[in-house]
Amino acid sequence: MASLLQRGGRGSFTISLCRDRLAFAAECVRRISFSRPSIASGPGWTMPLRYTLRQLEYFVAVGETGSIAAASQQVNVSSPSISAGISQLEDELGVKLFVRHHAQGLTPTLAGRKLLDHAQTVLRQAGALRDLAGDLSGRVRGPLAIGCLSTFAQVVLPGLRRSFVEQYPEVRISQIESDQAELFSLLRQAKIDLALTYDLDLPKDLHFTPMIELPPLVALGEGHPLAHLPKVSVQELAPFPMVLLDLPLSADYFLSFFANENLRVNVVERTRDVAVMRSLVANGFGYSIVNVRPMHDVAPDGNPMKFVPLAGQQRPMKLGLLMTRGVQRSRLHKTFIESAKSWIGTQRSKLVGQIQAD
Repeated sequence: MASLLQRGGRGSFTISLCRDRLAFAAECVRRISFSRPSIASGPGWTMPLRYTLRQLEYFVAVGETGSIAAASQQVNVSSPSISAGISQLEDELGVKLFVRHHAQGLTPTLAGRKLLDHAQTVLRQAGALRDLAGDLSGRVRGPLAIGCLSTFAQVVLPGLRRSFVEQYPEVRISQIESDQAELFSLLRQAKIDLALTYDLDLPKDLHFTPMIELPPLVALGEGHPLAHLPKVSVQELAPFPMVLLDLPLSADYFLSFFANENLRVNVVERTRDVAVMRSLVANGFGYSIVNVRPMHDVAPDGNPMKFVPLAGQQRPMKLGLLMTRGVQRSRLHKTFIESAKSWIGTQRSKLVGQIQAD
């Protein structure tokens, strides 16, 4: 440990505090680890276990997903490797962890359910130990799980990931795209570290860092009667059919523009898929409202579209990062937040289009 602290020396950095945090994390892992009964080889002697953190990771993944195939996708490891790892862990612990059902996945045994909670805690503490070591060494490395709102994931997340891993190749990023409510749940369960999303109905136990404002845009087919206008008001839109992007919270946000003006909305199509919405609009089934402009004014099926600013004092969405409130951030988390702010700032003109100029 002394050599690690020397390599990570940083001027006035409080070495004793770091040593205490490192020792605490290590002690948590040691105490939570499973132990076998003593074997007669001397008073108080216990046989060390030979299981690995990787085997615990496989065990937790199978316990959470209910199948080896799903766990394989979650941890990006082949199914035979996971199956072998679980069998080795069962042999080492001396208990059966799962009941195998033919073609119906796996169910944890009573022992498996009890050990699953402890295994999750061990992995969290091992992660804390790794993060602290990274902080002390000054290196940015380790796994990072990112959630992203599905409405703009395809436009924002791949480029942001590429920019970050090119700077920090020792970081392993995994991603999940979902709706707002599910992102809240994933953060609370610690299944993701951060979420890229909007400031939409945010709960008090989560902290939001805004990065860019995105005013609403009206998506129109090229032949729509309003497509030639520089701006479109809700009064002009109301008589026309609407294709509603029907996602939790987002739909209420879009419909509130009309409710605030006591206007009735003519919703003729609903979809939870952004790509489907764009193709419906481009094929003349109605207009829609979005906050992130695609990189090209063409629907997935190749038909042209137009994106026109929504007139009036409509509340813009703020895109930013959502995190669990009160949790201490590692060097990796802090670095990603700063990198995301910088990268999204460079993409402002692409995301907002011509709105700022107007």
